[in-house]
Amino acid sequence: MDSYEWNKIAGAVLGTLIFALVVRFTAEAVFEVQKPAKEAYHVQGVVASASTSAATPAEEALPDFGTVLASADVTAGKTVAGKCEQCHDISKGGPNKIGPELWDIVGRPRATEPGFSYSSAMMSDHSPWTYAALFKYLKSPQGVVPGTKMSFAGLSSANDRINLLAYLGTDAESPAPLPAPAPANVAAPAKPAAK
Repeated sequence: MDSYEWNKIAGAVLGTLIFALVVRFTAEAVFEVQKPAKEAYHVQGVVASASTSAATPAEEALPDFGTVLASADVTAGKTVAGKCEQCHDISKGGPNKIGPELWDIVGRPRATEPGFSYSSAMMSDHSPWTYAALFKYLKSPQGVVPGTKMSFAGLSSANDRINLLAYLGTDAESPAPLPAPAPANVAAPAKPAAK
């Protein structure tokens, strides 16, 4: 083949690509699909895309852990932990799975389980997993640590999180001590009415 034939082949390929792009841009302009304002059906466990407001959870008031953990249902917490065990091992000396082992997690510095490859977002902070930190994280892992590899949507029920924390607190050689209950608010004496 001479160069004239190669030029015809290249021109035909280039012309076809340009034609396909023009058709695509025209179709997108004519048939523009609007995203719905509200999803019709939410599938549990699926993380919403980063463009939605789910990435930043609303700030939730923390419970008095000294009071709620003392009365929490550890058996119910073990049941809730079944969701965790899909990706984590909770037994002592257990293997790392998709997520790190969670034995003795309460009080352990963040991102320090040997042999597990954490995301850079999780590695950026080694503060300990306190009851408060775990309570917030378990509500929305992606919202608390944007960029974490944990794709779990979170536990929206505060009661489920409290029961899970009570169970995780006992899952250790020497269980983490429960925090002291917050002091009751003492009402100030009423001021006498002005005469």
